[in-house]
Amino acid sequence: MSVKSATLLIATYNWPEALELVFKSILHQTVPVSEILIADDGSDQRTKTVVETFRQQTTIPVHHYWHEDKGFRKTIIMNEALSFASGDYIIQIDGDIILHPHFIEDHIKEAKRGFYIKGSRSMLSEDRTRQILKSRNTQIHPLTKGVGSKINATRLPLLSFLFRGDRYKSNNLRGCNFSFWKRDFIGVNGYNNDLEGWGHEDIELAARLTNLGVKQRQLKLKAICFHLYHKVNPRHNEDLNYKKYLEVVEAEIVLCKNGIKKL
Repeated sequence: MSVKSATLLIATYNWPEALELVFKSILHQTVPVSEILIADDGSDQRTKTVVETFRQQTTIPVHHYWHEDKGFRKTIIMNEALSFASGDYIIQIDGDIILHPHFIEDHIKEAKRGFYIKGSRSMLSEDRTRQILKSRNTQIHPLTKGVGSKINATRLPLLSFLFRGDRYKSNNLRGCNFSFWKRDFIGVNGYNNDLEGWGHEDIELAARLTNLGVKQRQLKLKAICFHLYHKVNPRHNEDLNYKKYLEVVEAEIVLCKNGIKKL
């Protein structure tokens, strides 16, 4: 079954300069999405201004969901935004990700019932990130100095099938380049709001999708994004969140109790 309409979900928090670059890369996509949802975990007025400017540059509906900054509460605002998604297919990124021009096209073409997609991510060095933020140039060549993981940065769609992995796996998912069917997301009750602080909300969701019977489609040479360098976030609850992930795996849990709906 093919995608009828795709929603792009962007998670962001207080880095408007990076979000501007994300928006710029969206404007250069070969295939547009039906709508853009911004899940904002409590950013200040600067982010709102960037969003309003972007709205003037695109005909795609842009919806900005925000809640007060009370610490890392990403899952809550992601669930809120996705509760309003009109697309049957969701493409999720972070607000510090520059998209390859074929990024949306690749995710939509590779979408298949019974699967979620883990795309390719190339990490940018601190110096390269600084240069991009200064130049505002979102065209990135894979062989440029400071572009990491060259194979992850290279798009060769005719050879992508050689690297594609379709399997039950959850512990390697990165929410910054992730797509899934909305009905599967609802089927596991969305993100787990009981995960507090940074870390592992993506693999915990992926584990419940696995338990639902949804496989991971891992892509190389397609669905490419470039991750701007930033300092590591505080990880006070990482161990606790990972423990909850392991509980989902071991107990084969499908539904979280406190997700997009409270059960």
